[in-house]
Amino acid sequence: MNSTIFATPTTLPFGSMQTISNSPILVVAPHPDDETLGCGGAIARLRQLDCDVHVLVISDGTQSHPHSRQYPPPALRALRESETISGVASLGVAAECVTFLQLPDGAVPALSTAAGQRARIRCSLYLESVMPSVIFLPWRYDPHPDHRASWQLLRAALSDFPLQPRLIEYPIWDWDPQQRGSMPLPDRFHVWRLDISAVLRKKRSAIAAYRSQTTSLIADDPTGFRLSSEMLTHFTQPWEIYLEEMAKIPSDQ
Repeated sequence: MNSTIFATPTTLPFGSMQTISNSPILVVAPHPDDETLGCGGAIARLRQLDCDVHVLVISDGTQSHPHSRQYPPPALRALRESETISGVASLGVAAECVTFLQLPDGAVPALSTAAGQRARIRCSLYLESVMPSVIFLPWRYDPHPDHRASWQLLRAALSDFPLQPRLIEYPIWDWDPQQRGSMPLPDRFHVWRLDISAVLRKKRSAIAAYRSQTTSLIADDPTGFRLSSEMLTHFTQPWEIYLEEMAKIPSDQ
């Protein structure tokens, strides 16, 4: 993605909250915590407007600490799911509105595989149960393969969906200059900010719920993942960044 977006994000225009508050709303997270990092402010604001918000977590998150004996995969999966439930509760989302697909972390299947086709069918059935009018998706060109695979799964599932929901994409790993791609942002994309200053405290509280990802809670895996303070700074600004294809943006934004 064009690095200038991340070098000078405060120059981006603000979008309208009214145009995205169209229930039901689905937030797709490649890993437990992506929904809060990328869209926590939007979720909190939407819930304040009494919008119906659902969260779909694609992978099980068990590769964040693959060598932990204290938290082997089943225990780590349970921990990360409980963190998600707690985190989104801070944003106003009830536990029954959160669904975990539990696909393999680090190996969300490609559509070209049998596992990918099974995952697509599961996503299609899920969409039919929620019938979202707006979907927040990970940025299709995110450096992390699970994020790209999650976008592809949902886009494939939408191919037979009877509605045409508004699709809003959010960046995560493009905030890391060491991972950010050098691909220019295509002209067909509009990039905008959402003001979340009024709910920033709620978003910070939700992020803090992910102790396995932000603290030394899991201390027996020296290779374990932990969000750096530098990365967290990008997600605790009084705004969030979103991307949309031009043709998908309502004219009153």
